[in-house]
Amino acid sequence: MSVKRLLVALLTFLILMTVPIAVQATMITACTFDKNTYHQGETGYITVTIYNDKEDKIRVTDLSATINYYYTDGNVYLQKFYIPETALPVEIEQGNSSNFQVPFSLPTNIASGYTKVDVKAITELWSLQSERWFASEHPSYQLTLFIESPYKDQLEEQQIENQQLENQLEEQLTANKNITNMMYLFGATMVIFAAVTVFLFIVNRRMRVLAQPIA
Repeated sequence: MSVKRLLVALLTFLILMTVPIAVQATMITACTFDKNTYHQGETGYITVTIYNDKEDKIRVTDLSATINYYYTDGNVYLQKFYIPETALPVEIEQGNSSNFQVPFSLPTNIASGYTKVDVKAITELWSLQSERWFASEHPSYQLTLFIESPYKDQLEEQQIENQQLENQLEEQLTANKNITNMMYLFGATMVIFAAVTVFLFIVNRRMRVLAQPIA
């Protein structure tokens, strides 16, 4: 091969390397829970949105959610939940999206806090040339599940009771303070009344003495 042909080949290779290549893929574009928080023993579901960016239609043959459980005994378990078999397979045309719901249930002894949930789908791609379905991608998605502490309600109730007791104590202290002030006021009034009575008594006695005739 001449030097000229080699340079042309290298230049062509470099041009091909700089040209962006469009990547087509089946994607899970969104996963959401049916609510923000869960309690032990509750059930729920995950809404999964799958988008088809392939060159032809696809079909979803399997969809599951795996939850890493941290039990109250400190052990770690994995439990996988599947979409009902009657709901699959589902075909998705090119450029379209479909929503799926994966139900799940939480154990009664699952530990509270945050835990990871891995969602995975299995898809097949339709081949127009051979008119057959072929194995395709396995898109995945990870989201976080929040399990609320079972003691939160008890804590809130205890806080409410404590607040009520504090309010009652403040009311009692206020009432006692008012009674004490009234007693002080009553005592001061009695002292003043006694002083005025003594003063009038003395004045009255002196007036009588002065009013007596001189022999």
